[in-house]
Amino acid sequence: MADRVWDKFLTERDKAVFQAAGYGTKAGPGRRPAVIVIDVNYNFTGDTREPILESIKRWPNSCGEEGWDAIAPLQRLIGRARAKGLPVIYTTGTRRADGWDRGSWDWKNTRTGLPTRTRETNRDGNDILQEIAPEARDVVIRKLKPSAFHGTPLQSFLTLLGVDTLIVTGTTTSGCVRASVLDAFANNFRIQIMEEGCFDRSQASHAINLCDMDAKYADVVNEAEIAAYIDSLPEGLFELPKGGFPVEY
Repeated sequence: MADRVWDKFLTERDKAVFQAAGYGTKAGPGRRPAVIVIDVNYNFTGDTREPILESIKRWPNSCGEEGWDAIAPLQRLIGRARAKGLPVIYTTGTRRADGWDRGSWDWKNTRTGLPTRTRETNRDGNDILQEIAPEARDVVIRKLKPSAFHGTPLQSFLTLLGVDTLIVTGTTTSGCVRASVLDAFANNFRIQIMEEGCFDRSQASHAINLCDMDAKYADVVNEAEIAAYIDSLPEGLFELPKGGFPVEY
């Protein structure tokens, strides 16, 4: 088996335990997938490609260059999904101007609440990157907490569409991606995580959380596997929104 990104972080004991306990079995995808792009916004990438310790001077939550490395794979995935007529669902954050609704976000980070704006266009930090901007028939969900499901209409939209599989991408792997994957697992969705489309500010957290999700909740697969899966699907699976202008929920 090819080396995985998490192998260097595991002890031989860890590997033996996972194998003996039966973890890491491939679940496989279902027949009706949706792509979900979690929080790929300027807050998590910054407004230009630069090393993370530079980027976080203005963008406290930036993942630096790893975030920009994910853009090209995400563009290819989103383009392939749209061509096949699959739902593409984005999430991003939202906040009141007075910060009242930050709630527990204030408890663990001294820089929570700092204003973040792009240099040239003055975009808000919660705006989704222009390079992967939603189109009119895509769904954009605003959320206050890590999981894409918590306090949002995501579950009802997936029910409406008859989705049985989520192709998960985005950031951070250890935070909002993991929280969303666990809630998707709890709701009995099949989950395919595209490794190249996920990123985190911590290399160790990224690797170990991919490992844990692959062991228990999802299949962590590469871009080529996702592409082959999408290409294998029949046309016309979904009745998508007609579009006209992007709608956020």
